[in-house]
Amino acid sequence: MSVGVRSVVPMSSGIDEGYGAPVVHPLVRLVEACEEALKDASGASAWTMTPDELGDALPRMTRVITAMSEVQLRELVEADRHSVGDESGFTNTALWWARQTGQTRPAAIGVLKLGQGLESHETTRVAMAAGAVNPEQARVIIDAVDALPSGLVPVEVIATAETHLVGLAAEHDPRALRVLGRKILEVVAPEIAEDHQRQVLENEEQRAAATASFMMATDGHGSMLGRFKIPVLAGEILAKHLNAIAAPKHQAATGPNSQSGTQVARPLRLGQAFTEYLQTRAKTGTPKAGGVPATIVVTMTMSDLLGADHAATLDTGERISASEARRLACEAGIIPAVLGTGSQVLDLGRKTRFHTEPQRIAIGLRDKGCAAEDCDWPPGMCHIHHLIEWIKNGNTTVEDGLMLCPRHHTLAHNARYQMKSSKNGKVTFSRRT
Repeated sequence: MSVGVRSVVPMSSGIDEGYGAPVVHPLVRLVEACEEALKDASGASAWTMTPDELGDALPRMTRVITAMSEVQLRELVEADRHSVGDESGFTNTALWWARQTGQTRPAAIGVLKLGQGLESHETTRVAMAAGAVNPEQARVIIDAVDALPSGLVPVEVIATAETHLVGLAAEHDPRALRVLGRKILEVVAPEIAEDHQRQVLENEEQRAAATASFMMATDGHGSMLGRFKIPVLAGEILAKHLNAIAAPKHQAATGPNSQSGTQVARPLRLGQAFTEYLQTRAKTGTPKAGGVPATIVVTMTMSDLLGADHAATLDTGERISASEARRLACEAGIIPAVLGTGSQVLDLGRKTRFHTEPQRIAIGLRDKGCAAEDCDWPPGMCHIHHLIEWIKNGNTTVEDGLMLCPRHHTLAHNARYQMKSSKNGKVTFSRRT
């Protein structure tokens, strides 16, 4: 709390004419009275208070502190007008006050800003002086009222909005009050709110579309790092798609760490879902570049496709493992270019190898989800695996198709694992010895 300065005022302002003693300013007397009262209370133990006394004193104490804060704010604003602290070499009063009271500079500046805001929001200031609105609530009310479009909202409506928010402060904390403050125009002037909301949304959407950005670069260790900024609608669509793929309730049983019992964090689940989303993008939605769909081409030798473990090369120059390439050749919208000796192209995979929607439905009805033992991934989140690989003349039929989740589909194309059929129609995976 800022301490005032005793001042000698003209005789006409209250000096005792008989003795000529200076009159102490009421705010200075308040500080002195508080200091004396605190000395008296410093030796009193709270543990000697009864529950009823505590229940009565705590709310009252809070209201007193709030009212004292309003007095402090008025003093601070006035001190700023008089540039208190200049003589000590401080660039502004807030910094001087921070130094005098051990506060951080941002905190002191924030308090001064609140005091200045209260000067133009008398209803809020009076409520704070009465202990009915605490400083955090006052900040929220001021921000909400100042955010109202002055060009659309009449002065009397703004005053009504402030009064309404002050009344809500009795039942709502600052966080809840902030939410209500954003919708205050809908309460006090619904006919204006609709037009204002339309303008705000249109401006936000135009600004978001104009400033959308995307950056991506390899980290040199097998991953791509990136960041993006897109409009809310596009982001909500992406989130909806990724959440549908991620299916958190299935991760504990079927995710990459399911066997170890490790819970996968949500960012990792979404990262896996985003990878799956890109690799299984429908061919009908792929944009064209140079007259052909923008599709990654994976180049590998026939021996690698049949089981060797040499790396495959993308047409962008990056390299991936042979097992990953074999998995992509079975399911994803990526074309495998299989080379024989002398790098001769033996087969340029066709996207028509994918199972049709009716085939997927039929396989889903039969397998009821991932066919791996103890896996509960639903049909909508699974791949269709060719029991005889398509590149080895396998057929794209219901009989030769098997529903597998992304994890088990990866194992099916990993040379270090073998897949076996069990008696109950499921399949199991075991590491080759």
